[in-house]
Amino acid sequence: MSGLRCNIFVLMAVAVVMTGCHNRRQYYPRHLTEQTVRIVRFDQALMAIDSLNAPAAVPALYAEYEAFMPDFAEQALGVDRRDTNYLISALPLFLADTLYGFAQTNRCVAQTFADMRGIQKELNTAFSRLVYLYPDIHIPTLYTFVSGFNASVLFLEDDNMAVGLDMYLGADYPYYNQVVYNYQKQTMRKECVAGDVVSGYVFAHFPFEGKKSRLLENMLYRGKLMYLCSTLLDEPEYEVMGYTREQWQWCEKYERQVWNRMMDKRDLFKSEQFVMTSYLNDGPFTSEISQEAPPRIGTWVGWRIIDSYMRHHPEVSMQDLIAQTDAEMLLRESYYKP
Repeated sequence: MSGLRCNIFVLMAVAVVMTGCHNRRQYYPRHLTEQTVRIVRFDQALMAIDSLNAPAAVPALYAEYEAFMPDFAEQALGVDRRDTNYLISALPLFLADTLYGFAQTNRCVAQTFADMRGIQKELNTAFSRLVYLYPDIHIPTLYTFVSGFNASVLFLEDDNMAVGLDMYLGADYPYYNQVVYNYQKQTMRKECVAGDVVSGYVFAHFPFEGKKSRLLENMLYRGKLMYLCSTLLDEPEYEVMGYTREQWQWCEKYERQVWNRMMDKRDLFKSEQFVMTSYLNDGPFTSEISQEAPPRIGTWVGWRIIDSYMRHHPEVSMQDLIAQTDAEMLLRESYYKP
């Protein structure tokens, strides 16, 4: 994935409009040229194959979906990209399986995602805004698939994307108890599909380019991209973050204590892997703070710092923010004081 760079001047009349509880800027004019994300329902084609005629059905899938079928075999199913013989024997078993719940899950996917118009609208809006900021950006084609709980968002060789709909059937979907931890279920909902696709795309196309690799640089890198995603998506901030409302409220309530603890321990200036993992990776909690602290709290604090920086610097465009790699300057000029 290539990082995209394009200098676009954002009119001050647009940039200074404030919205939201944290006075986030409105970066986009009311009327944008609408972009369309093409959604290819490979999941429907897969589930419609004639299991009794697999020797013909599998090659037909390769022929019709030649841009995706090899990636689906390799990334979602974990088999050789061109091993049609194995797939001819394995796919009918996968589609008919009831022991591990694949057949039941595939039926649930068909029902839950019979209507994709809401997801389509969210993606169109987000990529219309992203193209406004970066006109040369490639709008991905999005393939939908079912994976037997193996994969959620995939990045394809041709710079397109794919999403495993069987990973978004609701936090209370019973078969998830066999394959994921409880803390992971929060984002396994239909409402999270568009957000995961957009955030995945953004993180893939704007890679980390910090001058150093301490917690500070990694926090603010993630904070910048979360800030960008929050302007692309019409979702509450806690949803963009992948939190529950209660987790977000906990962070707000204890923001000062969290920051003071990070400063007292000088964690911002550490680069040890266990520190990075604790503050930035998903999990049941942030161990460097407490067992009550939501996971990824380093990203949350990084986002707050970036939000403060942008509120104090209305002259800075989104493109300039994303391109900025001086983390110490961002922290210093954010005047962040929770």
